[in-house]
Amino acid sequence: MKARLQTSLGQHLVLTPQLRQALHLLQLAVPELEAEINAAVESNPLLEWEEAPALSTAGAESPAPDIGAADDAGGDAAAGHDWDDPRDAAWADGGRGGRDDDPDGDASERIPQSETLRDHLAWQLGLGQLSRRELLIGGALVDAIDDDGYLREPLSAIAEALSPQLECSEAEITAVLHEVQRLDPTGVGARDLGECLTLQLDALDADTPGRGLARRAVATHIERLARLGTDGLAEALGCSAEEAATALQLIRSLDPRPGSSIGGMPHDTYVVPDCSISRQHGLWKVTLAGGRHAGLTIHRGYERMLQHAAGADAGYLRGRLQEARWLLRNLEARGETLLKVVNCLVREQSGFLEFGPQALRPLTLREVAAQIGMHESTVSRAVARKHVHTPRGTIPLRAFFASGIDTGGGGEASSTAIQDMIRRLVDAEDPRKPLSDARLAERLKDSGVPVARRTVAKYREALNIPSSHERVRIA
Repeated sequence: MKARLQTSLGQHLVLTPQLRQALHLLQLAVPELEAEINAAVESNPLLEWEEAPALSTAGAESPAPDIGAADDAGGDAAAGHDWDDPRDAAWADGGRGGRDDDPDGDASERIPQSETLRDHLAWQLGLGQLSRRELLIGGALVDAIDDDGYLREPLSAIAEALSPQLECSEAEITAVLHEVQRLDPTGVGARDLGECLTLQLDALDADTPGRGLARRAVATHIERLARLGTDGLAEALGCSAEEAATALQLIRSLDPRPGSSIGGMPHDTYVVPDCSISRQHGLWKVTLAGGRHAGLTIHRGYERMLQHAAGADAGYLRGRLQEARWLLRNLEARGETLLKVVNCLVREQSGFLEFGPQALRPLTLREVAAQIGMHESTVSRAVARKHVHTPRGTIPLRAFFASGIDTGGGGEASSTAIQDMIRRLVDAEDPRKPLSDARLAERLKDSGVPVARRTVAKYREALNIPSSHERVRIA
């Protein structure tokens, strides 16, 4: 085979350090983000906190820039609106989060619920178009995944755990496992390290440099990669040392423990909302919550010092300056992404904000990603462990998503709305003659939401509502 040089022009997606940092910052909650920023300020002399301006009574502090769900309606509509609209006052005073003496709402509402990897996967699984049988299998698989994101249990043990409630073959479990392995974070549900890295490589663009060789190396030489090195891998794969180095660099950029990025926060941690949704002059407005990173800036003294430095000092300052700029840009990109996602949620779920859970419409990560022109995994990272302050209280962003069920009129009803309807029916029932699951299904059908009795039973159990014979009370 004759060696030759060849040039080509193309676009490739490479996980650069900047991109990895951007993805990492996007999935952090506010307390974790502030800790990350504090660590960066302590280690990088080119970063500093900007001093707050002196307080003045001449004017109030200008509000943070906001993007509303109905900004495209223009300023004329707001200008012609009645500024004393009583509906706005009702929204300011109403809901669980609106108190005159505490604009941020009751602090007890902001105590976060610890979200584990299993919670994160089960939520995504519920948004998919899976049958009840597949959901049961998927739930068993998610329960068997450890904190690192690996499925250590054999499929035969999963089948045995499902029996006798559900009899299924290993082939059927494998098919559902492939659906689980498509969830975020990428690489979750793998049965060994090689499969975990292969799943992450498959998620990359087909034109990514070194992707093909990296897949071959992971599939055939995963156990010997540490000992082979660049030259040994090049000989084993029959490629040049440069191509082997590119493949090794790509493999090192992968995460061998994808599940470790998702974990619960300490129980004594309070939620700090990333965004705030408010009703102003009849329009829904979304603003980014002002955190400490709003005052983060580059140290101008060290920046000027760089102009006169030379040698090792100049190289050190130049590298730190580049890192500082990357951090500031990625923080800005994080805010822009959150605004895009939350604005889309407000447009799609304005009924939820207006009337409550019964008005929540079916919405999936894929639909939001398509509307804002981003990848589904990016949207998943943007909503993971994020909270938003609304007139109805501080709620997680994942509360805006729900799977759908076809209704009799050709539309769809979200699972959250159906659960709210079930709770209302149970609250209004005669305590001496509580409604059975079959009767609840009939009532829902009369309301235009035909659901099976077993679906009602599943939602009732999810709401921690006892069965009808356990709800019997003597009036």
